Amino acid sequence: MDLDLSTEHALLRSTVRDFMEREVAPVVGAHERERRFPSEVVARLGEMGWLGIPIPLDEGGAGLDTLAYAIAIEEIGRVWGSLGLIVAAHTSLGCGPLHLAGSAAQKARFLVPMASGRVLGAYGLTEPGAGSDAGGTRTTARHEDGPDGGSWVIDGGKRFITNAGQAGTYIVTARTGSKDDGSAEISAFIVPADTPGFRVGRLEDKLGLHASATGELFFDDCRVPVFNMLGGRGEGFRTFLRILDGGRISIGALAVGLAQAALDAAVPYARTREQFGRPIGSFQGVAFMIADMATEIEAARSLVWKAAWLKDQGRDYALVAAQAKLFASEVSSRATNAAIQVHGGYGYVTDFPVERFMRDAKLTEIGEGTSEIQRLVIARRILGLKIV
Repeated sequence: MDLDLSTEHALLRSTVRDFMEREVAPVVGAHERERRFPSEVVARLGEMGWLGIPIPLDEGGAGLDTLAYAIAIEEIGRVWGSLGLIVAAHTSLGCGPLHLAGSAAQKARFLVPMASGRVLGAYGLTEPGAGSDAGGTRTTARHEDGPDGGSWVIDGGKRFITNAGQAGTYIVTARTGSKDDGSAEISAFIVPADTPGFRVGRLEDKLGLHASATGELFFDDCRVPVFNMLGGRGEGFRTFLRILDGGRISIGALAVGLAQAALDAAVPYARTREQFGRPIGSFQGVAFMIADMATEIEAARSLVWKAAWLKDQGRDYALVAAQAKLFASEVSSRATNAAIQVHGGYGYVTDFPVERFMRDAKLTEIGEGTSEIQRLVIARRILGLKIV
């Protein structure tokens, strides 16, 4: 068992870290304060091939593996949670369905521009009444006859969609009928941003991740050609379950990045901040918090990397991905909260970045399936029982 990163992975890690610290870190504060989407930075990442890291070369991507992708998301998130989320949503949720279920023609038209960084992607799954219960989708799509097989007309709305208003291509789920057992038949569709009948609603004013765009999508007689159905009719539910399995790896990696940022801030502060005539890190109360942070972060990173490795090996990774996402996200919340505690009053004000880390980390316990959903997934797999 070799636990060292390969030369290629280590080089990618140092390259992304250097770029983020040197080029991106100076602009984070202004973008977060102004709640401004970092279009210029995202374009730079696209030029460097970092918006399609795990996508094959012939589909417009960098042709690297899932571990490389997890490493990159961690390093991006370590400096800027908003940017990490933007990239993760684009790659896992925007590009991922096209890579998994797209035809050769769909990949050429839609995936290549996305994976090569020219077009940003987004995934429209969540609805006001369908969050953890994604099977409760109410958005509908009806088929209408016409030339070249006719078209699909989509009606409904989505909410809490990352990259809303910034993406050029959206992958959305909709009910196309009912199955024999009465459950919803859910299919997936490719919706370009300029499609008539499609519009972006309000953008959310969020607790954290202020420079990322999260908003509503509305479909009002939104007509797409039959060519834009992604996968077969009724295969949307199965596709999004597979996409979420992989997306959990990226959210786990983002959580590790935020936790590492908190530790990176807490250690030098504990070494230099003095109380009672000595560094606060020399007191067990603080030192033990640092020890717990470091230990849990290392364990979380190992779980994320294991899930990525299993996926790269073509093995069943769903259980470990859920475990990694669950553990890393909760470690991130604990670590970022501990960093504020180490900083004391200074941790509560915006002069120091640790309060931002804590606000950003909370999303990782909610997005891509809440912690409760992850526990449900894990328990079902381990117990082999139907748990509700």
